[in-house]
Amino acid sequence: MGIFSSLFGGNKTPEENKAKNFDILKYDGIRAMNIGKLTYAIKCFEEATAIQEDIETLQHQANCYTRVNRLDDARTLLVRITELAPEQPLTFHALASLCYIQEDYKGMDEACQKALALDADNASTYFLAAKAAIGLSNGIQAIAMLTKAIVLNDQFTEAYQLRAEVLWAMRQPKDAEADVDKLLEMNPEDESALLMKAEMLIVGGNEEEAVQLMGEVLALNPFCEKAYLLKGNYLLAKKEYDAAISVYDEALEINPNFAQAYHERGRAKLAKGDKQGSMEDMKLAIEMAPEQGAAITGEYNNFEQQKNIPF
Repeated sequence: MGIFSSLFGGNKTPEENKAKNFDILKYDGIRAMNIGKLTYAIKCFEEATAIQEDIETLQHQANCYTRVNRLDDARTLLVRITELAPEQPLTFHALASLCYIQEDYKGMDEACQKALALDADNASTYFLAAKAAIGLSNGIQAIAMLTKAIVLNDQFTEAYQLRAEVLWAMRQPKDAEADVDKLLEMNPEDESALLMKAEMLIVGGNEEEAVQLMGEVLALNPFCEKAYLLKGNYLLAKKEYDAAISVYDEALEINPNFAQAYHERGRAKLAKGDKQGSMEDMKLAIEMAPEQGAAITGEYNNFEQQKNIPF
């Protein structure tokens, strides 16, 4: 008997109270979930689904597990829901999203394909499938999935942005630029599109216009970290070390916990000959973001690396 049974049981047997207890537990769980009392909500849902494997309740339970970072438990429930109701594409879509969080791109792709087999007109699922393809280092498949998403929704800005990034990484600049231009046509103040356009202009040798675009982004949003990195890395590649360091300084004034800015400033200091200052910045970068440690090479002429989107 569960932890809540004493509240609802009375003198009746568990079988007699089963339906009543299930409803009380389910809706208590929903109320608790809606006000952020996730631990209590999970207890309610666990008790409820032990009585009856109700699809909606299992979905709520999986959602709560995800929100408290019990990802394996959430995934187990989503798989169970696909077994109980294999005709629901949104469950496979949710499973794919969870696989993405877990960086299981093979499982993500499998879930996307099952969702698309049930609903071939969902642009968001094609977008997820593209992310899975990127995780599997399959750029051509990613472009195909993104193109299908855009055909279904020609205002799907995230799909245009991601397709531009993939095309750029695959060294297809004209096609990538076409997607960026489409984004700017839809929204002339799209920061990500403006910065990508600036990268393209730098590589194409139109540095003056690129610098102007970076300035426009910072005027629109003085807190745009990507703009500071792009501007600093551009100056670093030109061996304008003091100017680059000044840009990274500005970024760190805005966000003192900006690990990548410490990393890049460390590279600039190393290039300038300030080994002690470089070591201090690199140490701070690793402490704030240990996963970046492998990227610290001591090189400073890697603007090409910065412009490519890693798969």
